[in-house]
Amino acid sequence: MSALKDVYSKNFYQQFTETLKKIQPEFNSKKFIKNIFIEEFQQMELKQRIRHTTLVLHEFLPKNFKDAAVIIENFIDQVEAEEVAHERFPYLFLPDYIEIFGIEEIETAIPLLERTTQFITCEFAIRPFILKYPEKMLAQMLQWSRHENHHVRRLASEGSRPRLPWAMALPFLKKNPEPIFGILENLKNDKSEYVRRSVANNLNDIAKDNPQITLAIAKKWLGKTKETDALVKHGCRTLLKQGHPEVLSQYGLLSEKILVEHFIIETPKVSIPDAVIFSFSVKNNYETTQTIRLEYAIYFNKANGQLSKKVFKISERNYAPNQLEQVVKKHSFKIITTRKYYSGLHKVSVIVNGSEKVQGTFILNI
Repeated sequence: MSALKDVYSKNFYQQFTETLKKIQPEFNSKKFIKNIFIEEFQQMELKQRIRHTTLVLHEFLPKNFKDAAVIIENFIDQVEAEEVAHERFPYLFLPDYIEIFGIEEIETAIPLLERTTQFITCEFAIRPFILKYPEKMLAQMLQWSRHENHHVRRLASEGSRPRLPWAMALPFLKKNPEPIFGILENLKNDKSEYVRRSVANNLNDIAKDNPQITLAIAKKWLGKTKETDALVKHGCRTLLKQGHPEVLSQYGLLSEKILVEHFIIETPKVSIPDAVIFSFSVKNNYETTQTIRLEYAIYFNKANGQLSKKVFKISERNYAPNQLEQVVKKHSFKIITTRKYYSGLHKVSVIVNGSEKVQGTFILNI
């Protein structure tokens, strides 16, 4: 399986330069590709390749950002007009170009961001503009929340997330998210699930710093439509994982009479890349049908010997009175780029409706 960074292949750059030459005939394709594939290119990771492509492209576009913006827009038009299928993801260097070279040219950058995000998302590129021009950009994003194109509407929500993953944080919105309330209000009933899911992600970001604000919004939005109800629940997922009493009560997630028994860790010693396997039974001891949200937590051993808890969802469904179920679960320790594993004692626990019922230990060997 090839790495994601390998989308930046010779074939991709050839396709890119062939298209660019149609709107900029003087573009030197051979020199561009030569400048891309420098000796260090193979060792570059994904973000490094994106930025490298941005900087090399700058050598070949007009130094005046307004002139370069015209070429970028024309290029996007050309790609969309061609019958040849283009993989959009590698073109992340176009928003990156706007971020780096358009930051001092906001009047040109705003319409270019609006156009480009309809081709490839500008959710990362817009963050420096929000930090540099907070009032102007948030006013613009409020306008975008009413845009006819769903990609632009999503940019209004996704780009304003206080804690967007893989992007720079927006500290002033982490402290006080009130400036984005209007954007979220405009988009909570959006006809596009793609947009509504972004609103849920924004709400979930807010919950990490301001849980009471998310809970207040949830109460206000709940019970209007099934789509908004789904949005709210996804936006409260961090609070659900944390076992926040108010959100558990909001969804009627009781735990006192839900029994977890016969908890067994089947693999007390685990080696990379195998899985820890555990089993247990769960029973609804209430006299009425109950929604049971089953989760498990892995307490990962860190480099300093401390344990770090991470919660994973198993299921959420209704259990009839006295209903008993057996559950067997595996958690893989396959190597992934987003987590580093350390040998030693780990823990696994079972969580029912936010309440940790049982836990046990196992040893991970690297």
